[in-house]
Amino acid sequence: MESKHLVICDKEEGYSNAFAGFIMKKEELAFQVQTCSDISHVLSIQEKTGIDYLFISSDYPLSCRQQVKAEKIFVLTGDGKAVTGKGELEVYKYQSGEEILAELIRRCGEQDLEGNTFLKIFRKKEVKIIGIYSPVHRIGKTSFAMELGEKLAQEANVLYLNLETYGGLGGHFREEGQNLSDVLYYARQEKGNLGLLLTTIVKHKGKLDYVAPVQVSEDLKSISSEEWLSVLQRIIEQSIYEVVILDMDEGIREIYPLLKSCSEIYVLTAADRLSQAKLRQFEEEMVLLGHEDIRRRIIKKEQKV
Repeated sequence: MESKHLVICDKEEGYSNAFAGFIMKKEELAFQVQTCSDISHVLSIQEKTGIDYLFISSDYPLSCRQQVKAEKIFVLTGDGKAVTGKGELEVYKYQSGEEILAELIRRCGEQDLEGNTFLKIFRKKEVKIIGIYSPVHRIGKTSFAMELGEKLAQEANVLYLNLETYGGLGGHFREEGQNLSDVLYYARQEKGNLGLLLTTIVKHKGKLDYVAPVQVSEDLKSISSEEWLSVLQRIIEQSIYEVVILDMDEGIREIYPLLKSCSEIYVLTAADRLSQAKLRQFEEEMVLLGHEDIRRRIIKKEQKV
């Protein structure tokens, strides 16, 4: 598909370059990005190639900005007091890149979201879903899952999702910003491209992309296995991710359908008698419930606790 042309014009060249660098790191977005510090350069770009999206500082007078023609014009302001003209949209410039990108996606409307106009088309191999689970608590499951994700992310696009009742915001995960509850909310709207929306929600640990866990445990407990599988399917179809890691605990309703969706399942345990008893009960339950196929996909990892 043809890339969208995005121009950033700001007298603070460090700001323009940092914002452009953030956008260009989003390899799933179909943007050609240019920066400039002079309005005459913007007009030159307009003449040569046209401009789809323009981010321009409020430091440039309205009379100058109105000479520019673009599909959407975002006025970057540091104090929220910019005078905007017809068709201009004000954006606070000193928020995070994720928040500015989310603003762009929200303001461009359902037509763009439905048409996938921001997204590159990727030819992916079959997506691998990896489950991380344990009937034993406080065994380092999340640390193991994220370390595995970081390792796999060296060679593939990997998304980590924490599906635990209490994932530990402020521990492994930053507290601020959107989280898994927002992903579920967007998925329930059944509009737009979930892969595109994920670009505004995911956070990063090295090359690993992750979505912070829910803040309210009831948000997790109310989700059926059918809804989880639907969200997973949309992520598989609409995003760049080649591997999805699901970090799960007993807070998931009907966990077996989710485990069944995984091509491999890491089950963490320890050598002590109580841990082994819990693991044995879990394995016996799978046999009793007719989930021998899941049991065969389990890779046991003994942890030191």
